[in-house]
Amino acid sequence: MDVDPIVTVLSNKLDIELTEEMPAELPAPPAAPVAGRRPVGALVRAYVALTKPRVIELLLITTLPVMFLAARGVPPLGAALATLVFGTMSAGAANAINCYIDRDIDAKMRRTRRRPLARAQVSPAEALIFGVVLAVGSTAGFALTVNVLAAALSVFAILFYVFVYSLLLKRRTSQNVVWGGIAGCMPVLIGWAAITESLSWTPFVMFGVVFLWTPPHTWTLAMRYREDYKLANVPMLPVVATERRVVVESLLYTWATVACSLALWPVAGMGPVYGAVAVVLGAVFLLEGHRLLRAVRAGVTGVHLRPMRFFHLSNVYLALLFTAVAIDPMFF
Repeated sequence: MDVDPIVTVLSNKLDIELTEEMPAELPAPPAAPVAGRRPVGALVRAYVALTKPRVIELLLITTLPVMFLAARGVPPLGAALATLVFGTMSAGAANAINCYIDRDIDAKMRRTRRRPLARAQVSPAEALIFGVVLAVGSTAGFALTVNVLAAALSVFAILFYVFVYSLLLKRRTSQNVVWGGIAGCMPVLIGWAAITESLSWTPFVMFGVVFLWTPPHTWTLAMRYREDYKLANVPMLPVVATERRVVVESLLYTWATVACSLALWPVAGMGPVYGAVAVVLGAVFLLEGHRLLRAVRAGVTGVHLRPMRFFHLSNVYLALLFTAVAIDPMFF
């Protein structure tokens, strides 16, 4: 499945990537041996893949607009570049360590069995060391070139993603993406702290938008890949609950997301550009959520529900909403 980067950019802060779909009956790709000499190019590609670049692009969609809002215009170039560079390293560290933790289930799932550890392109030890080095480097970079608060928030994001989401929640509860989503919201706080060296209600409201957006976004994708998660014994909500319950809970979170996005208007003192975009996008987002609800109530099931339509729209929703966050302070 070849998906536009703008669409995949937000796809799954919580370890969900869109890759080429393969029929269930096909065997997993053969693993390449780790031992012996490996071509430099292939090795570099494997290490880059460990960081999950498509997931990292989330930084550009959430962190950069927040810095524009914090600066009420164009943010200082040095601070913005340093935040994006070390934020990329921080997210890459968390993702690489997550690959180390999830190497057993990644090998079982069609969606993830092409990852470097699943194909033995790097060893588990190499992946773990790579992740730790990135974590140390990103923390030092934030502390030395941005500020200590941004560094502390980055460390919290890494530790939360690794220990709370990956090790504690993911394989134990259907609410894994609800609370695990906190790690994916941290770039909002990091971007604000990078410019202001402080935190306020405004970044926390934006944090809330991403936090509330995460469950319906993730659950609709998990509806599409339900059998993958079931095979790997990962209790995503679509695995353990009926489609009706998943759709209802997704719609409740969608309403909460839109309400939180509208709350940002007065809290941050946003202008009419943001307000108009938030209202229109929110209406479209809610209409799609109610379409899913009507379909499931009518007895539609499986792929005929078209949950991926909601998933792709949720990507566009968040991308355009945060674009409005960046543009609005340029004029008002």
